[in-house]
Amino acid sequence: MSQSWALISGASSGFGAATARLLAKEGWNLLLTSRRENRLASLAEECKKFGVSVHYEAWDVRDRHETETGVQELMRSAGLAESSDEPSLSALVNNAGLAVGKGPFDQGDDDDWDRMLDTNVKGLLFLARACVPFMTRGSRMVNMGSIAGKQVYPGGNVYCASKHAVDALSQAMRIDLVDRGIGVSQICPGAAETEFSNVRFKGDDRAAANVYKGYDPLLAQDIAEAVAFVLSRPPHVCINDLVIMPTAQASAHHLHKAHE
Repeated sequence: MSQSWALISGASSGFGAATARLLAKEGWNLLLTSRRENRLASLAEECKKFGVSVHYEAWDVRDRHETETGVQELMRSAGLAESSDEPSLSALVNNAGLAVGKGPFDQGDDDDWDRMLDTNVKGLLFLARACVPFMTRGSRMVNMGSIAGKQVYPGGNVYCASKHAVDALSQAMRIDLVDRGIGVSQICPGAAETEFSNVRFKGDDRAAANVYKGYDPLLAQDIAEAVAFVLSRPPHVCINDLVIMPTAQASAHHLHKAHE
C-alpha cells in the first residue's frame, strides 16, 4: 500500500471531493476534512474501495483551535509524527473556501464578509500552519486560489480580495518553506460548475444555474486532474502557479455565451 498521505480540506464536495476520488484511484492514502461529517463518511467509504487508507475529521477551518486539534487527530490516525523523516504528510490540498453574496461593496453584508475572509484567508493559514510540522523535504502544499485572485470583477470585491490574499500567501509560503524543501503551488480555476454558485447565491438554484448557461464551464474533475498533475511532478519540479479557465472564458469577467 502506498505510504504517501494527502490531506484535503473542503473534501465534502466540488474540487475537494473530486480530488479525493482521483488521488485514491492513484494510490494515495487520504486524510479528509470539511464541515459536513456525513458527506465525509460517504466519501471515505467510496475512496477505500481503491485499497487505500482513509481517515476523516469534521470541523470548521475558521476555528483555529478546532483546526489544530483536528489536524493532530488525523495525524495520529495516520501514524504521522512531527519532525519525522518517515513517514510524513506528502501533500496538503488547501481547498476549503467559498464566496457568499455578490454586489457593490457598500451594500455588502458583514456576516458574508467575515465568512469569506475567515474561511478563505485565516482558515487557509490555520490549516497550513498546523500541517507544516508534519511535512518534510519533498512534501507539497497546493493552495486553491481563483481567477478572482488575479483579476477583480463587478460584485466580487471581498471575495476577490480574499483570493488575492491567497495569491500573495502562496508566494510568501513558497519563500518561507523553500529552505525546508517543501513546494508550494497555487491552482486558480475560472468558471467551474460546482456548489460554488449555490453557496454564493444562498440556495437560489435559478441564479446559480444562470451562471453556467450558454457555455461549457470547468468541472470539478478538471481541477482534480490539475491537482494530481502538480503532485505527480518529480521532486526538483514545483508548479508555482496554474490558471485554468474554460475555453469560453477569456478573463474573470469575459465569457462567450451562446445565447447572448
